[in-house]
Amino acid sequence: MSYLLLIGSVLLGGAFVLYKKPNKLYTRLLLAFSGAYLLSVTVLHLLPEVYTGHQDEHKLHTLGILILVGILIQSVLESFSKGAEHGHVHLHSNTNSFPWLLFVSLSLHAFSEGLPIHSANDNLLWAIVVHKIPVAIILTTFFLHSNFSKTKTFAFLFIFSLMSPFGYFLGENNTWFQQFNQEITALIIGVFLHISTIILFESSENHKFNFQKFAAILLGILLTIFTLH
Repeated sequence: MSYLLLIGSVLLGGAFVLYKKPNKLYTRLLLAFSGAYLLSVTVLHLLPEVYTGHQDEHKLHTLGILILVGILIQSVLESFSKGAEHGHVHLHSNTNSFPWLLFVSLSLHAFSEGLPIHSANDNLLWAIVVHKIPVAIILTTFFLHSNFSKTKTFAFLFIFSLMSPFGYFLGENNTWFQQFNQEITALIIGVFLHISTIILFESSENHKFNFQKFAAILLGILLTIFTLH
């Protein structure tokens, strides 16, 4: 069921663009909600979980470094994806070449998102599922505006939708990923912190307070607080 949710969220976002033309405001609010949800799960669940146990000072220091490395890794990936993970695709339209750097960086990001799902509670799964819907909407819109065919657009989205389930599968079944689960989770915490904080704290238009965005963020935080066990 978890695999279907991860795949379906991407395809649902693409279908919205192809058949319904979603409102940009609703997409931005959904993105803000998902960012707050993801940040809350990271702070309230993943961070305490990764530091759980009687560990020596060296191990705690290593986990902290890995979190910082995760932030740096996502910064590098974002330089190739042009911000698609947090709702922006700043690329020039080019009908003659496929954006392979965008494809690879987003695929790596999606794969990394799936790795800690098996060791977390359902809140992380739902945070990723909700986050993928507006990202898929933005990606699909970009591809169509760049005059890519619907077939090529769907193929990209379908392969992209498989990356998180693939990470989920390896994290749950591969002995190497299980052995270093704590260290890998620390890396992914850095990735999540980078993405979610950019979504939440990037400047609003004209630097004005946006009540609708604030309400979406508050809802995401409160939902996590009241549903996290």
